Amino acid sequence: MKKPFTFEFFLYSSTPTFQVYLMMVLVSYDVSTLTKAGRRRLRRIAKHCVDFGQRVQYSVFECDVDPGQWEKLKSRLLKVYEPKEDSLRFYYLGSNWEHKVEHFGIGSTRSSKDAIIV
Repeated sequence: MKKPFTFEFFLYSSTPTFQVYLMMVLVSYDVSTLTKAGRRRLRRIAKHCVDFGQRVQYSVFECDVDPGQWEKLKSRLLKVYEPKEDSLRFYYLGSNWEHKVEHFGIGSTRSSKDAIIV
């Protein structure tokens, strides 16, 4: 079952709404850190991933994003990484991902349904 994400906007005193479906994308990366530039790329890739998801392993992020957010994140990552030295992998788990992921051991994860208080 897809999880709708509803945006509301106001136009001429009416309240039309539309739904955007979130999808889970697993982002995995391996960045060469032999040089100062490589270590900088590693930090930048991690920062971009933190902006859109949660870290579940040192170089693995779960990103629960809508299609627009995913394109933005993917574009940022592809601009930062060095294809001859680094590796990026994207696993598209879709919107019904809860039944496709099992977690054992330490490191709790939060669901996109959980409230986040800032």
